[in-house]
Amino acid sequence: MLNTLVYVIAILLPVAALIALTVYSVKQSRKGIAGKKIIARNLVGFMVALVVIGSCVFAVSAAAADADAAPAEDAMVLSAAEDTAAAPEAAPSAASDGINKGLGLIAAALVTSFAGIGGGIAVAAGAPAAIAATSEDPKSFGKSLIFVALGESIALYGVVISILILNKV
Repeated sequence: MLNTLVYVIAILLPVAALIALTVYSVKQSRKGIAGKKIIARNLVGFMVALVVIGSCVFAVSAAAADADAAPAEDAMVLSAAEDTAAAPEAAPSAASDGINKGLGLIAAALVTSFAGIGGGIAVAAGAPAAIAATSEDPKSFGKSLIFVALGESIALYGVVISILILNKV
């Protein structure tokens, strides 16, 4: 029961923090607060949410390691006469696998999100310039389309890297 509660808290707490951060920034923008202040507050809130997510992942992996350690100790007692070297090595690898998987999932999420944000910023800067260049000279459409596609490729590179990370986990 306690493990289920830990898993539910580990999932709901970061989601609730990010939803609250989004609602707060929408309210601040409607009040007329400057965009730079809202972005700075969002970055601080994102870092706090990242710390909370990291601590939840470590808490869940520690709880999973504790749950796996009890049966492993029983197995070590039963098999102590057979092989004393193999059983103690199994428990630490299970704990490190949980931590490695959690950190790998966080890394893949961060790579995808930061690449998506970077691609969005690049397209937001390049697309209006491409439209303006095309409106002045229709022959420049192909050249300006290349610059917009280069901005979009940043997000695709992030997705490829996150797939590679997920294949290692």
